Amino acid sequence: EVQLVESGGGLVKAGGSLRLSCATSGFNFDDYSIGWFRQRPGKEREGVSCIIINDGTTYYVDSVNGRFTISTYNGKSTVFLQMTNLQPDDTAVYFCAASATGCSGPDNQFATWGQGTQVTVSP
Repeated sequence: EVQLVESGGGLVKAGGSLRLSCATSGFNFDDYSIGWFRQRPGKEREGVSCIIINDGTTYYVDSVNGRFTISTYNGKSTVFLQMTNLQPDDTAVYFCAASATGCSGPDNQFATWGQGTQVTVSP
């Protein structure tokens, strides 16, 4: 069974940092891309970052570029999202998702999703 499980969310003050983890199982990790998405209150879900596992290519949305870093721990089939200088506008439920067809293209190429982890940034 393909599974993705997020962890690491929480409450942090503006300027603080969190590291989210996405633990994966049930598929060949190296053949996939893993994306991080977020759903902010009252807004549509947006892609935040993505990594192509087999070559390490990374992508970031402009609003987090330079503040967030996506990385992998291949031995544990885990993807991290290190978030620094967090701002209240980063408050959201963060999801990771797996794609067998890369990072580009519509969200529906991400066939499997985790349950999400809440990140709340206070002023």
